[in-house]
Amino acid sequence: MIKLRAKELIEEKGKTKYWLYKQLGMSYQNFSKMINNETKSIRYDNIEAMCVIFDCTPNDLFEITDE
Repeated sequence: MIKLRAKELIEEKGKTKYWLYKQLGMSYQNFSKMINNETKSIRYDNIEAMCVIFDCTPNDLFEITDE
């Protein structure tokens, strides 16, 4: 399973989920599903925005787990 590491990256930056939500400008329902790894897809523009916000690459945003 591929997991979005947004929560970990938020903590590393010393920010909150609300801060990221405001930065991304998406609906709260979609944001919540994405952050909690409850979605089946993430738009490329959201991946790109998170890379810019966190100053990272897509490889830093995702991890593969055994779940």
